[in-house]
Amino acid sequence: MPASTSTPIPLPAAVPRGWQPQGELTGVPCAILRGGTSKAVFLDARVVPTDPDQRVRFLLALMGSPDPRQIDGLGGADLLTSKVAIIGPPSVEGADLDYTFAQVSLREPRVDFDMNCGNISAAVGVYAVEQGLVPSGQPVATVRIHNTNTRRILFAEVPLTGGHARVEGAGTVDGVPGSGAEILLDFRQTVGGVTGRLLPTGAPRDRLEVPGLGTLEVSVVDIANLCVVVRAADMGLGPESFPGVPTAAVVERVDALQRAAARSLGLPERGLVPIPVLVGEPRTYATLTGDAVVAEEAVDIVAEVIGGQPLTLHRAFPGTASITVAVAARIPGTVAPQPRGDATAVRIGHPSGRIEVQAVITAGPGEPTVRRAAYTRTARRLMEGVAFLRQSALTTS
Repeated sequence: MPASTSTPIPLPAAVPRGWQPQGELTGVPCAILRGGTSKAVFLDARVVPTDPDQRVRFLLALMGSPDPRQIDGLGGADLLTSKVAIIGPPSVEGADLDYTFAQVSLREPRVDFDMNCGNISAAVGVYAVEQGLVPSGQPVATVRIHNTNTRRILFAEVPLTGGHARVEGAGTVDGVPGSGAEILLDFRQTVGGVTGRLLPTGAPRDRLEVPGLGTLEVSVVDIANLCVVVRAADMGLGPESFPGVPTAAVVERVDALQRAAARSLGLPERGLVPIPVLVGEPRTYATLTGDAVVAEEAVDIVAEVIGGQPLTLHRAFPGTASITVAVAARIPGTVAPQPRGDATAVRIGHPSGRIEVQAVITAGPGEPTVRRAAYTRTARRLMEGVAFLRQSALTTS
């Protein structure tokens, strides 16, 4: 990044509880919410700089990046907790709000905006209720969320009590302690957010030439987030080590796969999409923490995601990737194992446990039609207040 000057980022105008200069620090109102297995800092869009370079500098300062511990910011030193949700008024008809997801790198001065986060999408529903962005007089609030990253609308059904998002409930999420009220997320209208098609190549399975690995069979599917699905065995992972922490050699293979898939789709090679998803047949395995065993008969697919920049194992399964994998499993001919039986639920085993996704597909003369693509998460507010950023970090470059 170019050396900074002494010119500060212009303060946004007319912002409720807006930026508050205090000595060498600047205070910015924010909230932190957990959604599923992730956490994010939530910001009113009006406090975020609109200039792209200034926005990146602002978000890096907020989260304390680049630094693997993010010790001087609000980041949680993990891919799942170095996230930001920017919320603003809707820019498209049929939505209640705009939601921009930002993935802040721990080790590099970069912020990526080329994908959505399904876990944080659940927290967006809670945030919308608590900020009064949707009516809260009914038992359930349906929040129509326009995700600007994918330019698609998704739906969050948030249970309410006393006009607030309910917290307590029987819903559980593997990778999250305890239980909570279930929030239903429906992604059926997010088909083709990146490429415009559910099957960007027009086929359920393709042969992809990957430097150093040869020709691999993959499935490229674009719903919720664009993913490239590959057999774990083709990445050198046997049943005894999958799902689990990948070796450096496996990460290198996945990196080569992602780059080749991105090139074939005309996308930047250093982006977050297509997300690499490794899949395998059902098997019994221990979770990463070793405190639980997932039985073979309890899952239809075993999968893990090695994503982000730099590539890192997602210790829990991304919600959007679970949608993509479940839909892929319902489409005949993909590399994803086919679910057992005719039930609508696709049960995905991942490094921290399992997740069930409702996936209903109707075959047609062209691409399959997605009738349902939904799962439940729990989410809640963790804090609201003012984050203090170094003014020296908020200078134009």
